[in-house]
Amino acid sequence: MPSTIDEIRTALETRLTAARDAQDVRSAQIEYLGKKGTVTALLKQISGVAEDQRRQFGEQVNALKQWAAQAIEQRLSNLSFTTRRYDIDFSLPGQLMPAGKKHILTQVEEEVESVFLSMGFDIEEGPEIEQEYYNFEALNIPADHPARDMQDTFYLAPGMLLRTHTSPIQVRTMKRENPPIRMIATGRCYRRDAVDASHTPVFTQVEGLVIDKDITFADLKGVLQEFVRGVFGSSTNVKLLPSFFPFVEPGAETAISCPICGGKGCPTCKNSGWIEMGGSGMVHQNVLQEVGYDPSIYQGFAFGWGIERIAMIKYGIRDIRMFYDNDLDFLGQF
Repeated sequence: MPSTIDEIRTALETRLTAARDAQDVRSAQIEYLGKKGTVTALLKQISGVAEDQRRQFGEQVNALKQWAAQAIEQRLSNLSFTTRRYDIDFSLPGQLMPAGKKHILTQVEEEVESVFLSMGFDIEEGPEIEQEYYNFEALNIPADHPARDMQDTFYLAPGMLLRTHTSPIQVRTMKRENPPIRMIATGRCYRRDAVDASHTPVFTQVEGLVIDKDITFADLKGVLQEFVRGVFGSSTNVKLLPSFFPFVEPGAETAISCPICGGKGCPTCKNSGWIEMGGSGMVHQNVLQEVGYDPSIYQGFAFGWGIERIAMIKYGIRDIRMFYDNDLDFLGQF
């Protein structure tokens, strides 16, 4: 009996090797493993074998059956690969796969950074989970200031919070370095704002800081003028309006001439010709003293704008939520 099993195995190996396509392999499968196949016939003979030889013979036949099934599947797989390989025309150009692109906010953030880098500014970074001291106290925002109310700030633990602006990076930079300082910081900020067309609890901010001797308000306006012309176009102008921020004195709200209508008046600028963009001013003496600078020697200015705000004005986007909806039709435009 073993010789018969060996002969069957050898014959099937020869048959599979000579097979030219899947149809030949399927024919061999029927001939050997089908209901009337050679291996199936051996299985039916097990009950007729002498009792003392039955177990050994059964094991050999089952092993043959398993081997035959695996050999047939392997040959089918090899033939399928060979067929696919030779069906490919390697002279044809490859299929273009859709590539991911930078998010519109990332593009605008990098454009903003590029403008300031061209003016000699450094880019600084800081933690998004911040100490209350750096976020408020060092910026002349005392404990009873409304901005420290739980309704505005995400507190994580006593003394720890999600930063409400990127200004803590300015404080960390001033404590680490001596003047002159010329830096910007960009990154995510967090506030307890209700979601609407112009507010989200998470937003991106760019802040700038210059500290040196003989710095004036005119330097602030000059830098902002250069910045807005680099981002919105050479015909864009800057206007500074009196305002209050705890960490600057005097403080100003920055407005730019509407890039959409050229300052003539349109729905975007509410027919005023100007669009408010963010706060700015001369660094408060209390802040300078807190970081160890002598206000009689050093002066400085700071400003902070929202990246989403810049992108909305630059591209005429009316709803801030569109930046975060992950609509590929919208994002694909940029």
